[in-house]
Amino acid sequence: VTRESVLSLLVVLPDGQLLRTGRRTIKGVAGYDMNALLIGSEGTLGIVVEAVLRLRPKPRFTSTMVAYFADENTAAQAASAVIAARLQPSVLELMDGKSLGAIDAALGTSHRQRGGALLLAQTDGFGAHLEMQALTQAIAPLANHVELAENEEEAHALIEARRQAIPSMELLGTVSICDIGVPRNRLAEAFAGLKRIEAERGVEIFTIAHAADGNLHPIIVLPEGQSITTGTAKLALADMFYLAQELGGTLTGEHGIGLLKQDWLAEEIGETSLQLQRRLRAVFDPQGILNPGKAI
Repeated sequence: VTRESVLSLLVVLPDGQLLRTGRRTIKGVAGYDMNALLIGSEGTLGIVVEAVLRLRPKPRFTSTMVAYFADENTAAQAASAVIAARLQPSVLELMDGKSLGAIDAALGTSHRQRGGALLLAQTDGFGAHLEMQALTQAIAPLANHVELAENEEEAHALIEARRQAIPSMELLGTVSICDIGVPRNRLAEAFAGLKRIEAERGVEIFTIAHAADGNLHPIIVLPEGQSITTGTAKLALADMFYLAQELGGTLTGEHGIGLLKQDWLAEEIGETSLQLQRRLRAVFDPQGILNPGKAI
């Protein structure tokens, strides 16, 4: 995640002072972790004007695979099987059948004909091919079809479907990308819950997921000009939060709170934490001039 790649920040505080956080070393625990506090604060504590990022070497070897499954539930079980096997792929992306259908309509591909859900996996490093063998064995009992890339061009072609998922949905209407996280062994239950919400609320939900993280992106596609902040679309958002909460998860894995998710923040973190965070924000910005009304 982002915070693991940011070594230090230069931040302009609301009173004009410059604050340097973090350090250029990999390790360092002097004082509170101001770096982590500012990352993800959505511009409510200061304005980042410089960031020192950790560079990682490009892997010498990679192995790429795509597998098709009967449905999202089976694909989610396969993703959980990968984690249960203690494998650590660099990529493990899951797309549901509706997403595959949107991609096919946009690109003229035939992913949906091969299965009701897709799992894209990539391993890297000197043991990439060995890890991919173990990964393939873990999901094989559940998969309809597995394709391994033989070269970089084939790998790019397999990855292209994931890259084109959201642009393909944008051809169908107004897209709102939602963001919930659940424990990785409960992915299948999350997909089943999203299907239930779609049916009950009568909204179109397409789901892609960073399966290795348990981070799902249910994407609500609305008719052009319709708002996500009112009506059944907003009710569906609330249902998604309560689904994640029921499964021991969170209303946002990576996108943050902003304005849209403020209604449910206190229910997740508790009133004590919320008030403490508001007081912390006031320490940085007593006049409330930074991104007013957002996040906390």
